[in-house]
Amino acid sequence: MEISCPVCKKIAQWKDNVSRPFCSERCKLTDLGRWAEGAYALPTDEIIEEEQAENEN
Repeated sequence: MEISCPVCKKIAQWKDNVSRPFCSERCKLTDLGRWAEGAYALPTDEIIEEEQAENEN
């Protein structure tokens, strides 16, 4: 089965692909980095407690 890499959109094979659903280790690490940076965070109107504390000082 062929899949489209969620990072670069390149077509990759599902079977025997150790990086699936990505096409390569590079795309896998790129996605992990995006998660770590908060790029996939959902928008919210709530102010996080940490931000509130910073604004009070």
